[in-house]
Amino acid sequence: MRDESSSIGQGLLDWYDIHARDLPWRVGPAQRAAGVRPDPYRVWLSEIMLQQTTVAAVKDYFTRFTLLWPEVGALAAAEDARVMGEWAGLGYYARARNLLKCARAVVADHGGRFPDDPAALLALPGIGPYTAAAISAIAFDLPEVVMDGNVERVMARLFDIHDPLPGSKPLLKARAAELTPQARPGDHAQAVMDLGATICTPRSPACGICPLRAPCLAHERGTADALPAKTPKKAKPVRRGYLYIGRRADGALLVETRPDKGLLGGMLGFPGSDWTEAPAPAPPIAADWRPLGAEVRHTFTHFHLVLTVLCADLPAGAAPNRGWFFSRHEFRPSDLPTVMRKAFDLYRKG
Repeated sequence: MRDESSSIGQGLLDWYDIHARDLPWRVGPAQRAAGVRPDPYRVWLSEIMLQQTTVAAVKDYFTRFTLLWPEVGALAAAEDARVMGEWAGLGYYARARNLLKCARAVVADHGGRFPDDPAALLALPGIGPYTAAAISAIAFDLPEVVMDGNVERVMARLFDIHDPLPGSKPLLKARAAELTPQARPGDHAQAVMDLGATICTPRSPACGICPLRAPCLAHERGTADALPAKTPKKAKPVRRGYLYIGRRADGALLVETRPDKGLLGGMLGFPGSDWTEAPAPAPPIAADWRPLGAEVRHTFTHFHLVLTVLCADLPAGAAPNRGWFFSRHEFRPSDLPTVMRKAFDLYRKG
């Protein structure tokens, strides 16, 4: 098996040397061969952004973040609200909160340098096994096994594994470990991910031009389109809630910061209810609140959300029982998370 694994790995690296994707956070194979080493900060930032998000969606965010904060110390010193505002649209805001915590921990505990030890990386906020392995392999060229959806799909097809995900993850990782070389493990990890993203795609894989076509058992047996097998997902539940958008005569908006824990934790938003089936809560201030007549709809990882938006014109001396007034000159819709921005857009149109 070792000889076969070496042959597969070499064939994959030969393909990668020619067909590697050009990504703004990547040091390509030619550059690495010339002695250029990846910046662990950029590797880390890209991996956090890419969680649950596509490469196409991340490119502009990554470029903007690295222009604003070109190294980890700059990000660690940034204002929370500015970072959260720039993150808006990428979703999964716990990642943005952990981004700042991690940057500050790297500065405080590691002298502004990401550690090159997987265990030390795992101890940093927001870095789990996948991200620690990715940074270790890509930034430090350590023979760590990097397992994302692309790698799982390639392994399932290469070895014709029909056990469904997520239960088959340990077996797929074991197969990937067999292929991980001691030489160029960082390029190898990126090569497998590139193969899954561009050739061994979820639908209609391009087996005819795949560098692993010969050893691929699923191609030989005609089962590639059925792999990887997955346990059927449960239907997402629908949750409901209410938002209150109030504006004073001077244009100031009534806003609040959401609790640190939970979805959109620490983000700017409008006062509202918990996302349950409970009736509308008491408004944040007595006023003539009226529904906008259209609902805000947004989908999170585990549920769909439907929000009823109520709005009101508030007097100059209004004293709310929750939140505060944000002047129209300081308020930026881009500082809002996506679901709140949807509500604000609906309010402006109304």
